Amino acid sequence: MLYFKTAGESHGKCLVSVLEGFPAGVFLDKELIDKELRRRQGGFGRGGRMKIEADRVEILSGIRNNITLGSPICLMIKNSDYKIDELPAVTRPRPGHADLAGVIKYGHKDARNILERASARETAARVAVGAVCKILLSHFNINVFGYVKGIGGINSKKQLEDDREKTVEIRDNSKVYCIDVDIESKIIDKIKRAVEMGDSLGGIIEVVVNGVPIGLGNHTQWDLKLDARLAFALMSIQAVKAVEIGAGFENADRFGSQAHDEIFYENSGGGKSVTAGFKRLTNNAGGIEGGISNGEDIVARAFMKPIPTLKKPLKSVDLLTKEPVEASYERSDICAVPAASVVCEAMVAFEIARAFTEKFGRDSIEEIKRNYNGYIENM
Repeated sequence: MLYFKTAGESHGKCLVSVLEGFPAGVFLDKELIDKELRRRQGGFGRGGRMKIEADRVEILSGIRNNITLGSPICLMIKNSDYKIDELPAVTRPRPGHADLAGVIKYGHKDARNILERASARETAARVAVGAVCKILLSHFNINVFGYVKGIGGINSKKQLEDDREKTVEIRDNSKVYCIDVDIESKIIDKIKRAVEMGDSLGGIIEVVVNGVPIGLGNHTQWDLKLDARLAFALMSIQAVKAVEIGAGFENADRFGSQAHDEIFYENSGGGKSVTAGFKRLTNNAGGIEGGISNGEDIVARAFMKPIPTLKKPLKSVDLLTKEPVEASYERSDICAVPAASVVCEAMVAFEIARAFTEKFGRDSIEEIKRNYNGYIENM
């Protein structure tokens, strides 16, 4: 099956991803991958490290003449800020970070040995993988779009417009990657206040996938359900503490008659459709029912806590002396929600691509297209 692992430390030599199970015959445009990496480095509220790094991918294996071979794809991103052996020990664990639990678990006396890997710098490797998966999905007109729904309690109620190109343009021109121009300046002002206070901010990210056919995922086992897999993928991202599919939280307060999406049928004259002619007027299910995609847009939201590294540190205890201290401060962002939206998009793209290749095969792009076209026609 489609699978990837990452390796590397925040201030190590590089970050590496190895993507296995990716089909042969797909042209990988390196510039598209680098573009996603640049998006991850942007957004108002990022820290000083983004002035140092200029992330670019090197594809070390799995391609010939930029065409995938079906063998493992190795993606490398060099760290410009490589100095791991020169950095001081960290003995004042930060509340909310992996510092304390990690040193106890692995028997270290220096939290540096934990935080270098636990750092969100690792997500650059995930974004590279997600970009490759988005290239695959584009062959089947499946689009994955992530954006910031809100930051620091300033949340948008605006819905995505049908004109996706316009929506992408609005997001890409936004300093905080949102699509609601009415709240952008308020968000920026709140981030500036957090900077003055030495504090940090979290927020809400929404990822929408359109063009997904009925039938991805599986109802027969707990670990095959598409919504469960998406929740796992999003919860694995640093600082994400909750995930919602569709109107998940709101549905908990509704009557069943208000929560479920009624089914209609519209004969479109025999044209091919990812919904087989069935349609909904609402999408409270977020495009997934019983763990299986139902042809509507897949909608997932990730809720990100404020990052735990603060210029005005919280109280902690020194690992060696056990004396009360202030937590360590590492150079960090004030708000990484815009960057995290790119990571969320990447992880959703990977999980959709994984379910897609489970359904339609993964040996070659031509085989997948035959299977996909046959399935759509048969629907």
